Amino acid sequence: MAGESNLVIDLMFLHCGSYELDRHSIHPGNCLSSDHALLSIDISIIEEVIQSSKLTIYPKSDQGTAFVEEVISSFKSLDTSIIDNSDKLESIVNQLGAIIDQAWKKNAKKSRMSKHSKQWWMDGCS
Repeated sequence: MAGESNLVIDLMFLHCGSYELDRHSIHPGNCLSSDHALLSIDISIIEEVIQSSKLTIYPKSDQGTAFVEEVISSFKSLDTSIIDNSDKLESIVNQLGAIIDQAWKKNAKKSRMSKHSKQWWMDGCS
């Protein structure tokens, strides 16, 4: 409401590359009883989907061992003898990425994220 200076935030800090930085307005004609110009910023509020599960491979697990063995085996089968241009290099890098992705999806298990999902959590903490 006009005239209610308790609704004004004196300073706003925005990340330099933020979208909101370009969506602000300065209102020097609405200074009320102070010499501060009002600054308003339109910030979009969107519904965000928060994932409740993720794919995980636990250290020293059978799945972890299988993942590493599969990646090493697949890497060894790649022909890297002639990489003489950037297209061939890019192709090999893409193949490496696909190998890792496929091995991860094959060996990882879906785990549900909760407040106990941190590595430091142990049964003795509950």
